[in-house]
Amino acid sequence: MVLERVLRFTGGIGGVVAVDGKEMHRAGGVDSGYAWARLGASLALSTVGGIGMWSIVVGLPVVQADFGVSRADISFAYTTTMLGFCAGGVVMGWVADTKGIAPAVILSTLLLALGFAAAGLAPSVGWFAAAQGVLIGFGAAASFAPLVADISHWFEKRRGVAVAICASGNYLAGTIWPPLIELGMRDHGWRNTYFGAAALCLFAMLPLVLALRRPPPFHAEELAGAVPAPPPRSVGLSPNALQALIAVAGLACCVAMSMPQVHIVAYCADLGYGVARGAEMLSLMLGFGVVSRIVSGWISDRVGGVVTMLLGSVLQTLALILYTISDSLVSLYVVSALFGLFQGGLVPSYAMIVREYFPPREAGMRVGIAMSSTIVGMALGGWMGGVLFDMTGSYQAAFLNGIAWNVANAAIGWWLLARQTRRTALA
Repeated sequence: MVLERVLRFTGGIGGVVAVDGKEMHRAGGVDSGYAWARLGASLALSTVGGIGMWSIVVGLPVVQADFGVSRADISFAYTTTMLGFCAGGVVMGWVADTKGIAPAVILSTLLLALGFAAAGLAPSVGWFAAAQGVLIGFGAAASFAPLVADISHWFEKRRGVAVAICASGNYLAGTIWPPLIELGMRDHGWRNTYFGAAALCLFAMLPLVLALRRPPPFHAEELAGAVPAPPPRSVGLSPNALQALIAVAGLACCVAMSMPQVHIVAYCADLGYGVARGAEMLSLMLGFGVVSRIVSGWISDRVGGVVTMLLGSVLQTLALILYTISDSLVSLYVVSALFGLFQGGLVPSYAMIVREYFPPREAGMRVGIAMSSTIVGMALGGWMGGVLFDMTGSYQAAFLNGIAWNVANAAIGWWLLARQTRRTALA
């Protein structure tokens, strides 16, 4: 009786669990209405917390003018933000694994609010860069990978779709916040806009944390004394070797992905179409990326994370090839839409692979490592694209570089799939 009350209070883990020889259904667990409500709260948290990644992008020229520094000096603040985000993804994932997702998100909220306030008060570009990296970037990390890892525990039949929806929060943030931040900075100055962002994070995110108080399903399963879940799949590699391979795959695909995402605006300007057209293509790309993530989630529920990754990698390569032969305005719009449609599902596929090959108790940190590698890939690829353009005076070499990295990603996916198929056949 006491055990039943505990399970009802925690919401359980969904499905059925044996208790004293009986089977007890838990309506508040896996694939339940509560799970979908939790997904909605996670998506909202990811969208709000994503402001930490986009504020610096929009504010670069304004903050640069205010401090009177070079573009390279102010760009260092973007670099510290990315580095903080990468480190935070791993650390916040560990916090979620050991303490729960709610404490991780509360810490994230406080760091974001403190970071925006500290940056708004910054007397120098060094102070600003430190606030961006140590507080804003690090804090924003919990609004991405740890939330994705957490929501994966609450779905079984539609885990891929749920992971993809949650991972769409950063794309939604990239669609919603830049124009609002630009408007705020134009009308009220960048410092007041940063203060407003601090208040937004504090008062919008903390109430949403209430929806994440229940422990993940496997904790309730242990409490009930249920039979442990089946062991994860194996491809014959040690856990750390497999984690390293996933990280390399994530880095490679995002070096390729960064070429259009980082340079499409400049590419359009070089072709004479103007910055506004490039910004429209970027928005189109991100919008179709949301669609891609949801569709890819549906696919991964049926064929698994590795096949979904391989499919996305091949299609992204195709889109990059199309960029090398497209220079008219109409063709660039079409290819940008296709690129968004092809690449959006790649990043969530790594979370699915982690959940298939690692124990659920390790999901937060391991998904964090996988997602952080994609951020490193975006930063590295964006830099490489600029270097190759400076060397050749054209983006053709940069696109070819992206294609080469994408082939490496596809090769890893193919190798993992072959090993998985071989071991399944021998089992």
